[in-house]
Amino acid sequence: MAKLYIVPTPIGNLDDITLRAIKVLEQVDFILAEDTRTSSVLLKHLNIEKPLRSHHKFNEHATVQAVAEAIEAGRNVALVSDAGTPGISDPGFLLVRTCVEAGIEVETLPGATACIPALVQSGFPCDRFCFEGFLPQKKGRTKRLMELSEESRTIIFYESPFRVVKCLEQLSEVFGPERRVAVSREITKKFEQTVRGTLAEVVEHFKVHPPKGEFVIVLAGKNLKSKTTDTDSIECDE
Repeated sequence: MAKLYIVPTPIGNLDDITLRAIKVLEQVDFILAEDTRTSSVLLKHLNIEKPLRSHHKFNEHATVQAVAEAIEAGRNVALVSDAGTPGISDPGFLLVRTCVEAGIEVETLPGATACIPALVQSGFPCDRFCFEGFLPQKKGRTKRLMELSEESRTIIFYESPFRVVKCLEQLSEVFGPERRVAVSREITKKFEQTVRGTLAEVVEHFKVHPPKGEFVIVLAGKNLKSKTTDTDSIECDE
């Protein structure tokens, strides 16, 4: 029986594609892509020629049933996003749910995602964590942050470079300026960097150094004990 394959793609460094992902992309009948232009660059790099179909948040409601029917008819399909794992702050959930409800097998490959490297290199506990992805841009944003104010686990956010400073300022207001944070940008890329410190310190850093690239904000949970030595000030890994 044909199936739906969820295929993670590199978040920056194209060498992060897995051998298994390449094999699947070579064998499926067609590939659903968040942006066919972006995915065509990756396929060209891998010397893979497969039909690409658009599948993004603006058309997924109208196309998932047709995709499910194609798989039921015997066509193997791969779903990729522009970068990382489909369904994680990217389109994918609706199609997976539709296939599951139709009794279609879904196989998800392990692979690239920005949140796990950022979490591990933050220096905060990563045995338990809370992934929030993108916060609501307007309605419900403050309410959600207030709900997280008592969270003891490490918290992970995604954020646009255009809103990083504002987001950090809001976190400082809700969680306190002394709460520790690690902000990673451009993970796996040439200018990868992680900035660590208190929220107050990291806000000032990005006011001086305008944010550029893709960002992951990793916030320490409530009551995390931290050092109070001179080495506890802001630091950057590049």
